Amino acid sequence: MIVWLNGTHGAGKTTTSALVQQLIPDSRVFDAEKVGETLMDITPGLPATDNFQHWPPWRPLVVETARRVLDYTGGTLVMPMTVLVEQYWREISSGFARHAIHVRHFVLHADQDTLRGRIAGDTVLGPNSPFRLQYLEPYAEAARTWLHAEAEVVDTTHLSPAQAAQQIAEAVKS
Repeated sequence: MIVWLNGTHGAGKTTTSALVQQLIPDSRVFDAEKVGETLMDITPGLPATDNFQHWPPWRPLVVETARRVLDYTGGTLVMPMTVLVEQYWREISSGFARHAIHVRHFVLHADQDTLRGRIAGDTVLGPNSPFRLQYLEPYAEAARTWLHAEAEVVDTTHLSPAQAAQQIAEAVKS
């Protein structure tokens, strides 16, 4: 099984995924961003883009990597990764379906003011990261048009990461 944690930057995916992993027996965290980082390391570089998800190899490589890890280890992969383009989500989810891999898709949601506050206080990328801020509107648009209908929404506005993780782990176990 895959537990996919989606949502925009600042929603708490990375922190929550580590906590979910501790609550689900025989699970591992697999950050699909590492697949993108591998593609970014190719020299000479792939065609210029502002987001590695736009590279066509990224999506099937995420599916294939997760599939191979699950074939090797079994259990559950907890995957924190923002995917805001519906076509990309469809490619990834249909790829998992072709391999009969069950996916529980969760969106960690917070209101815009909360997200802006979290981004302002970010100690990892620094306060008010332009990278993180640029995804607030695309996230809001995806949430309005398709994303929330495709996932189980966990509103983290007033939840700690531990509370969000507990809610996700309980949903997965039920």
